[in-house]
Amino acid sequence: MRLLVFAALLACALGARAAVNARDDTGHLVRVPAPAKRVVSLAPNLTELVFAAGAGDRVVGVISGSDYPPAARRLPRVGIEGAIDPEAVLALRPDLVVAWPSAGDARVLERLAALGIPVFRSEPRSLDDIAHTLETLGRLTGRSAPAEAAARDFRERLARLEREYSGRAKVGVFYEVWDRPLMTVGARDLITQVIRLCGGENVFAHLPGLAPQIDREAVLRADPEAIVASGTNGKRPAWLDDWRAFPSLLAVQRDNLFFVPPDLLQRDTPRILEGADRLCADLDAARARRPR
Repeated sequence: MRLLVFAALLACALGARAAVNARDDTGHLVRVPAPAKRVVSLAPNLTELVFAAGAGDRVVGVISGSDYPPAARRLPRVGIEGAIDPEAVLALRPDLVVAWPSAGDARVLERLAALGIPVFRSEPRSLDDIAHTLETLGRLTGRSAPAEAAARDFRERLARLEREYSGRAKVGVFYEVWDRPLMTVGARDLITQVIRLCGGENVFAHLPGLAPQIDREAVLRADPEAIVASGTNGKRPAWLDDWRAFPSLLAVQRDNLFFVPPDLLQRDTPRILEGADRLCADLDAARARRPR
């Protein structure tokens, strides 16, 4: 009996030290010699994801803008998006760096990888990719159990929203990322998928790129039934109501000018489903305002 117990403890100890391999969203094979205990996050959404995967206590450094969960605000900063300080990253002695593969930080990521630091690049293409990323981060940090539970909960909530809303009458939606320049989201963005999840239709889904620029005339031609704005600091932007200067717009006529805090839709984290809940309710409100 004692031998069996000892063998089980030894297996657990060896498992904790065993190398972990994972393929990231850019196709790179990420290998950590043992589950990572010192993680540096180079994107606010990835900071959230590591915490959501149950490995928040492993995070030793983050990028500016990492403000959720609140514990992330107390962590050392290693730069801003597009201007990561590699020396600050190295000083934290990470055994795993998680990053969004933006062009501005590509050289820094390459340098870190060349120094032998495992770099996991995340760029989800679908809502289910968020759940998959949770699972992968859980494996890389030795926190598979809580990560798998978080992924399962995400998939169940996503399935519930699909059942409840995806078959409802379509609502043409213009999602306004910013006003100057006027920016929206295209086919590849997860926000377009959330709009579709809620039974909506992104009127600019045909545009390429993640945040295409458009002009006001394009919005007037598309004549969306609802306009949804993001903004900053979680506050409804004043420029959302600038559309009231165009009373011919269907969204203005029916008072379908909605705001969803950007952190709930523009970060690829489990909170995107909180944003989806709000957006789905807004689109239901737009349906209720149709003439009978």
